[in-house]
Amino acid sequence: MNDRPDVSPGDYVLDAHALFAFLQDEAGQELVSELVERTATDVTLHLSLINFGEIAYITERELGTGRSSQILDDVRRLPMVLYGIDEQCVLAAAQVKAHHALSYADAFAVALA
Repeated sequence: MNDRPDVSPGDYVLDAHALFAFLQDEAGQELVSELVERTATDVTLHLSLINFGEIAYITERELGTGRSSQILDDVRRLPMVLYGIDEQCVLAAAQVKAHHALSYADAFAVALA
């Protein structure tokens, strides 16, 4: 897990919705799958711990603790950088949320990007 974002142009920040599409073979799965494949050559994927937590609570609520743990293990095995949260990130996400109609968790994905 990294503490400071180092997202470069051309890198991709994923949110919970993108990962659910990938893991559950839903609409958008093809795009995320292509990005995962490209991590071997020219793409770096990024995920905020806040969005990781979003995946945790949604899967536990909808599928139970056991299945949630399996899904979180699947997410951990994906070739992406998981970012921790610091004051700078929280304030950046708060600013995004203050000016745009999106979830607080998604504001962290935007702040990371």
